[in-house]
Amino acid sequence: MGSSLTRLLVFLSIFAAIALKSNSQYLLPITKHEPTNLFYTTFNVGSAAKSPVNLLLDLGTNLTWLDCRKLKSLSSLRLVTCQSSTCKSIPGNGCAGKSCLYKQPNPLGQNPVVTGRVVQDRASLYTTDGGKFLSQVSVRHFTFSCAGEKALQGLPPPVDGVLALSPGSSSFTKQVTSAFNVIPKFSLCLPSSGTGHFYIAGIHYFIPPFNSSDNPIPRTLTPIKGTDSGDYLITVKSIYVGGTALKLNPDLLTGGAKLSTVVHYTVLQTDIYNALAQSFTLKAKAMGIAKVPSVAPFKHCFDSRTAGKNLTAGPNVPVIEIGLPGRIGEVKWGFYGANTVVKVKETVMCLAFIDGGKTPKDLMVIGTHQLQDHMLEFDFSGTVLAFSESLLLHNTSCSTWPSQK
Repeated sequence: MGSSLTRLLVFLSIFAAIALKSNSQYLLPITKHEPTNLFYTTFNVGSAAKSPVNLLLDLGTNLTWLDCRKLKSLSSLRLVTCQSSTCKSIPGNGCAGKSCLYKQPNPLGQNPVVTGRVVQDRASLYTTDGGKFLSQVSVRHFTFSCAGEKALQGLPPPVDGVLALSPGSSSFTKQVTSAFNVIPKFSLCLPSSGTGHFYIAGIHYFIPPFNSSDNPIPRTLTPIKGTDSGDYLITVKSIYVGGTALKLNPDLLTGGAKLSTVVHYTVLQTDIYNALAQSFTLKAKAMGIAKVPSVAPFKHCFDSRTAGKNLTAGPNVPVIEIGLPGRIGEVKWGFYGANTVVKVKETVMCLAFIDGGKTPKDLMVIGTHQLQDHMLEFDFSGTVLAFSESLLLHNTSCSTWPSQK
């Protein structure tokens, strides 16, 4: 009897531990580098007690890479061998003698391709209750590559490398969720200033006044496609300006829109851009907003003094919405003044979209100026994107944190 009870208690304790672990979530900070409008996160890599690295967030990078000379200790750094299962599991791997190599595009640097030796070391991040940093935990065998000094050319000085957030199996987020056996998803809340939130396996999001129970952040779901090719694409059914749908050739919408954390202003194929800019200008004129000469790289600019101030979401300008497939019919993702125009001079604001030319690789790339202060949840278990409306509409932002008391 006593033996059976003991076995039962052991089983229950193991089950409870597994259940607790599967509900764990992790939190890292997001910093906006103001001069370049790029976003990076910071966490410890290596065996040293404090060995922070700053890594650029990139939704298109498959394997994290960094300048390993930035690490404070190399004592726990281990080369991945060419014949190892780890090396073989990385798509597109190569070899240099016995060492595993990985070559991939550089999202920003002057050198278009980054080649580095694949290594493993400890990566430390924090568990969270959704709003506070709690205990530090480690991914014991975090796989990344050591890139050369030239790879950093063109990146802002605080940045030591690039964090892989692609849908690929070797991305940072996939490694963390696999190591801790947690929900395969991550969430980004890019700040317009200050420090934002980067959740892995997020369940509870505490960004005052929102919490996880009686007042959660409202989010809308739409499918993600393109993950097999390493991108995050959303299907665009229509685009609206001031509530009026743009008249577009349907072929221009077939490719969908790619989400990017390294492109700042949304880039549109010329015909899409022209339709958007023309409609925006007409709607703005009807609101009494005066047009002024353009300021590069923007083509459509306005006198900010003639635009009323929306107390929560920036200048009072025409709202731009993207129509997306939802669970039942079309859903709309709205962008208000803080995300649709940008101040370029004391009295001048411009439409914060770029003409990408007639035949760009991607017809639409949604950039960070549009994404900031929205909560974005990338859920691999359902291949869906959950997005919030602008948090500014609720008198809060991605840089709002709960009291740490």
